Amino acid sequence: MKILVRATNWVGDAVMSLPALRAIRGRWPQAEIAVLARPWVAELYRDQDCADRLLVYEHRGRHRGFLGRERLARELRGERFDTAMLLQNAFEAAWLAWRAGIPERIGYARNGRSWLLTRAVAVPGRGELQRHQSYYYLELLRRAGWIERLPAVDAINLRVPEEARQGAEQRLLAAGARQGATRIALAPGAAYGSAKCWLPERYAALADGLIAACDADVIVFGAPQEKDMAERIVRSMQRRAINLAGATSIGELPALLGTCRLFVGNDSGAMHVAAAVGLPVVGIFGPTDPEATRPVTPLFTLVREPVFCSPCLLRHCPIDHRCMTRISVEQVFRAVQARLEHSAEAASWETRSAGIG
Repeated sequence: MKILVRATNWVGDAVMSLPALRAIRGRWPQAEIAVLARPWVAELYRDQDCADRLLVYEHRGRHRGFLGRERLARELRGERFDTAMLLQNAFEAAWLAWRAGIPERIGYARNGRSWLLTRAVAVPGRGELQRHQSYYYLELLRRAGWIERLPAVDAINLRVPEEARQGAEQRLLAAGARQGATRIALAPGAAYGSAKCWLPERYAALADGLIAACDADVIVFGAPQEKDMAERIVRSMQRRAINLAGATSIGELPALLGTCRLFVGNDSGAMHVAAAVGLPVVGIFGPTDPEATRPVTPLFTLVREPVFCSPCLLRHCPIDHRCMTRISVEQVFRAVQARLEHSAEAASWETRSAGIG
């Protein structure tokens, strides 16, 4: 049996869909499973034991435009898949599976695409399942008959090969990071829109404060489109930070984040990757709903100012961005300090329990 899984387009959603992908592997252990994903998402699935192959949808290259999509449909047709499981909600996902001639096409009945699906699954109504996005993908499998019940999602993990960890360590040392220093990852951007972003000057002040108080190495991460913001933050600082924004691929990000001790950032893909590789996370939320998109980890601290208009889920704030402007540097600094102290106490307890020291 050959199964094509159409992955989501956002990094955070890709991480939150991992329980569903692993459930597919559990349901069909002998099947050949291929994941079709955009370039900035595809590498996340490598080494995760949930897919045999990765197929890259080069929507800005060879698969661009109508003719490019037709080329991709022909390529998929040549693969002779038996089933397509569409985790992505878009009309295009169903259209490609249909044009590829895949006999069984399963997905949520959304965006006018039901006629393209052989099994159009009803979208869960309000209150029908837990609010976190990870259950949305699992519910698709349950309603399609691929799993009997929804598993509890208490943590989502990304596996990082040891050679990748070693390579990330060497890269950070070459960039100026210190061996044994407390490394704090900052991710000030968010691909979805500016409304999710805390103010750059406050990130700069926070970074300066953490370096002064903790003798930390602050490492700034971000996508290529966030490079200007990151440079603005680093230029505004009184102390030195390591700026890797725009200089890392999504495939490198898990290992690089895994060398750090703590992550601070907006509701973004990087936040979910950091949590999935085991970092304590301080997440700054504004227009989005933390109950739906918080990282799935017990090591999470939420920083949020509840205002009447949040969560609005808008890309850009039409008023005064109060959900973010009311969050002070001191609030985030205290949250980071508390999380660092908690992590240190936990590490000390584990060491004593193991009879070390």
